[in-house]
Amino acid sequence: MGRDLTALFDPRSVAVVGASDDPAKYGHAVAAQALRAPDRRPVHLVNRRGGTVLGRTAATSLTAVGEPVDLVVISVPGAGFEAAVDEALACGAKAVVAITAGFAEAGPAGLARQRAVAARVRAAGAVLVGPNCLGIADNTTELYLASDRFAPGGVALLSQSGNLALELQLRGEAHGLGFSRFVSLGNQADVTLVDLVEDCARHEATSAIAVYAEDFGDGRAFAAAAAAAGKPVVLLTAGRGTASARSAQSHTGALTTSADVVAAACRDAGVELVRTPREMTVVLAGLAGPAGPAGPVGPDAGVRTRGRRTAVFTDGGGHGAVAADAAEDAGLEVPELGGPTQDRLRSVLWEQSSVANPVDLAGMGEQRPLSYADTVGALLDADEVDAVLMTGYFGGYAASEGGLGRGPAGGSVLAEGEARAAKEIVAHLASAVPKPLVVQSMYPGSPSCRVLAEAGVPVFAATEDAARALAAMTGRRSPVDATGVPPLPSPAPPLSDPGYHGVRALLSAAGVPFPAAREITDEAGLLAAAAEFDGPYVLKALHLLHKSDAGGVALRLADRDALLAAYREMHARLGAPAYSVEAMADLTDGIELIVGVNQDPRFGPIALVGLGGVLTESLRDVAFALAPVPARRAEALLRGLRSAALLDGVRSRPALDVAAAAAVVERITTVAAAHPEIAELEVNPLLVRPDGALALDARAVLR
Repeated sequence: MGRDLTALFDPRSVAVVGASDDPAKYGHAVAAQALRAPDRRPVHLVNRRGGTVLGRTAATSLTAVGEPVDLVVISVPGAGFEAAVDEALACGAKAVVAITAGFAEAGPAGLARQRAVAARVRAAGAVLVGPNCLGIADNTTELYLASDRFAPGGVALLSQSGNLALELQLRGEAHGLGFSRFVSLGNQADVTLVDLVEDCARHEATSAIAVYAEDFGDGRAFAAAAAAAGKPVVLLTAGRGTASARSAQSHTGALTTSADVVAAACRDAGVELVRTPREMTVVLAGLAGPAGPAGPVGPDAGVRTRGRRTAVFTDGGGHGAVAADAAEDAGLEVPELGGPTQDRLRSVLWEQSSVANPVDLAGMGEQRPLSYADTVGALLDADEVDAVLMTGYFGGYAASEGGLGRGPAGGSVLAEGEARAAKEIVAHLASAVPKPLVVQSMYPGSPSCRVLAEAGVPVFAATEDAARALAAMTGRRSPVDATGVPPLPSPAPPLSDPGYHGVRALLSAAGVPFPAAREITDEAGLLAAAAEFDGPYVLKALHLLHKSDAGGVALRLADRDALLAAYREMHARLGAPAYSVEAMADLTDGIELIVGVNQDPRFGPIALVGLGGVLTESLRDVAFALAPVPARRAEALLRGLRSAALLDGVRSRPALDVAAAAAVVERITTVAAAHPEIAELEVNPLLVRPDGALALDARAVLR
């Protein structure tokens, strides 16, 4: 069930230690906010000098308050912080919000202080937010302990940045977005992002969780909590483009960046990953928009679908074409509508209207504004349509009586008709099978568009925003993606031999197939190995991470004489201490893949699959997922590659056994996930043929 944070969000009483009349001090802002709801619970202001603060008598200490305090906000200089925490715990506090800074963010000494304070808080059975945070707020319990006000609504905002939280608040106003809770994460010394996501998931008044985080702590636990939340989680993070392992010693490590890791975790957990505050606002407007007075007909009514088949509807060809492109760019599909749906549309539109998709009124809206409602209704009723994107001029007639100079008299009639059309669209949404509808309008603030927005229909000025919101509302996760965050297997005994043959043995024991191979150190061993299996042969110099780059691999050695000659040449050039003699695999009709796992310090084992061989880093046709990767998920990753067409056979080549390759991916990634001491594990290439898959090389890098 997670940690009990009741004392944090709905305390029986509150005290602000460091409350001040000085507007330049944070204790002033928090105290002023705390006093917004003095009748909800006792609010005590504490200032060591006593006197009055904000017109109220201030206690000189928590002890002087004379009664237990459930939640204590501490905003004092760093030198007095520990004493303030100890006094709060002694006075019975069950929650502490630490504004004071100068701890982990200040260096090792500050981190040691922070850990000691957090340990004391936990030992007392209390919870601590911060330190180095900007406070919290809960509109549902009238708890206001942050410097800014947050409009009430359904979004829980968990942020490591106060300014970004303020920007989201400002951007959300235009879309009617409000907040159930706000928590400034601070250093997460005790209460973590994971704790807060789990608690907000249980919070009935929260319909979506918005997160800005630079430090995930346990990133995998965050992903698991988000996957289990049962409500949308939208993430904005920074620093996604830096390499997660600058000293990587394998292709997998070199190709895996923080951006790849975060994106993979979000996809597997069903988290909406956004890049900017604007995009976060757009997605939240789609997922947690306001409900109208008659009850929600938008996202709060469960208007989410896995289907991506989108009908684009416009009253102008240009807007329709642009919106169709934007929809496809956002990952939606804009298929041609079937015959029955087109016939239904023809019955409500005039002859020159286009009904294929995009659907274009072709000017009919000026003659009969109710045609907007008729068309939306027909599209939402069509079984082949999962969502509708309406774009263009709607709202323009009601925006001004003239309607772009079309004439005052006609404009007034059109405005009235458009207003009726908006109401009919809302009525249809309330009675039909719920499907997402998003509107892009040249006049998003018009009365007609406000009717839609107040009923929960997201309305945007920009086409790309409307498409992005609709993509979020369609819940783009396929059944394969919806498996969530894979559990880690139990740790296996540490790998004792990280050499080439040791890694082969580890993977072979897990069912990963390899060609026959023997490790040798001299010519006698080489000839003995060659006698054990027929050629052609492969010779590899061992103890080199990138054997091919160093000229340490010889292929297609037809017989023992060729093998011996290759060994003498290679040994004279490289002088490797050991070599591997292997049976040459049949490369006919095969494709080389790469399968690797990189241990990320935040998210644990991250799997990579893609086009392999010596050109892996040049081609960069790879996909990522949290490891271990089930075979079904692995096959979906492979079929999502840019080069996926090669797997099904091209130019008369037979289709490859992708299922066999996916099964091997599952075995490799499971082994890696069970061995946290392995920083990088890689099979490259993994040969996939029409009749199965075979690992041709493997390497491991220990932590």
